[in-house]
Amino acid sequence: MPTVSQRTIQSRARIPSSARAPKDDSVPPVVLMVSGGADSTALLLMACTSKLDIDDGCGRASIARNRLHVLHVNHHLRGSASDGDEAFVRELCRRLGVPVCVEHASLRDLGGRNLEAAARDVRYAAARRYLKELVEEAGCPRRSARIATAHTANDRAETFFMNAIRGSGISGLSSIPRRRNLIVRPLIDRTHEELQRYLEVAGLRWREDESNRDTSFLRNYVRHRLMPVAMERNRNLVRTVAASCDILADEDAYMQKLAATALRSCTRREGAGLLVLNADRLAATQIALARRMVRLAVKRIDPQARLEMDHVQRVLECVAAGERSITLPGGISALVEFGTLTFRVPAPLREPTPGWLPVPGKIAITEETAIEVEPISMEPGSDPIACARRAAPAVLVDAASLGYGEADLPHGMNDNEATGVGSMRLWVDTPVPGDVMCPLGMHGRSKKLSDIFGADRVPVEERSRVPVVRTAPTGAVVWVAGVRLDDRFRCTPTTKVALRISVRGTDKNH
Repeated sequence: MPTVSQRTIQSRARIPSSARAPKDDSVPPVVLMVSGGADSTALLLMACTSKLDIDDGCGRASIARNRLHVLHVNHHLRGSASDGDEAFVRELCRRLGVPVCVEHASLRDLGGRNLEAAARDVRYAAARRYLKELVEEAGCPRRSARIATAHTANDRAETFFMNAIRGSGISGLSSIPRRRNLIVRPLIDRTHEELQRYLEVAGLRWREDESNRDTSFLRNYVRHRLMPVAMERNRNLVRTVAASCDILADEDAYMQKLAATALRSCTRREGAGLLVLNADRLAATQIALARRMVRLAVKRIDPQARLEMDHVQRVLECVAAGERSITLPGGISALVEFGTLTFRVPAPLREPTPGWLPVPGKIAITEETAIEVEPISMEPGSDPIACARRAAPAVLVDAASLGYGEADLPHGMNDNEATGVGSMRLWVDTPVPGDVMCPLGMHGRSKKLSDIFGADRVPVEERSRVPVVRTAPTGAVVWVAGVRLDDRFRCTPTTKVALRISVRGTDKNH
């Protein structure tokens, strides 16, 4: 997230415990996000004195005073004015007897995002941390806690036009939702003008942010330039747009359910930071659902990812082309190959560590996996194909074909149990350009390893991490783990000793 790091956030300051309401450990907290402006000041006063609907199943009701906690984030963007906002919120909370938590933050490295969005991310992150602390202190279920913001019908209408200007689908045009998880907006049906009148009647002042007049910011442009012109044709514009947003939100929720069901049926593989879809099935899906499926898929592996319409369209163009890749925001890759669409978050590649593999013995190739090998005696005249099938997914290699004689083998082979360590060893590394092998079943004909990977539909991004067992660092390829055995080293009816080679998970406790 292109915002301040945790280290730059200063210590929190709360009012003395003597000014707080009595604590009740069984009461779920409600965190009010208060900036000091008219809307959030009205939210705080209403929470303390009126009935609000915080979507907890009680409808419009008074909120118990000991549930209330205020969070104020000082971004230090306006110098002394920002400090004045903080002082105002502190004093108001002292007068109302509500505990306040203040966080100080400085915005750095926006990563190409606008200042308004970066500041919003900081505030919500601080609210989630504060709520988590309060829930842990109270020992109550997190699902019963709430974060309340002071968004109004005006904010909703402005966001509608902002998203329309940027270019958006139904999700964006439905604007600010009434609720998202634990975040609720009890003032979403009230206008900014109504809240100002409410504070005037109550005799309570609020803070004005002079930066709200700067029309270089899109929201301020919409608020001061676009909305007044549109309201010349419809004085009730704010409520009209809000009603449209409700309709769009309902339709969006329905479409999201359909897309989620379609995505499940299209998913072929899922893991940490990885999602593989059936590209052919996605291509055959109605475009309205396909767009949503792409967004849901990316959100599944990276909830913080923000896709624009152009990103979604480029992914679907790759699907239509049948073989292409692009990079999405956050470094997420979208790769279409072999009839699949693979989304993958960027992560350090854990390529196998090269090294000698003693016989018998094992070598850890990554933190999670190891290559193991053990010699076994073969019955004279045994069927090598049947033996290989019984050994699967391990492979059997003829020790003699590797150039090793009886003297090189560990002791005890006549008893079908190897003891000690012989001089036999193999080399394990990864594919290198120009690698060739004679795949099992091709009767000695060679083939490039890259062509074998393509024929076996091994994703391009995974090929550099496939372990390769060789006779020596520059020797012949014996086995490409999980892919193919070289025909020159297969067992035959005359094989006396075979090497059983397998890939296993490492035991991290040892």
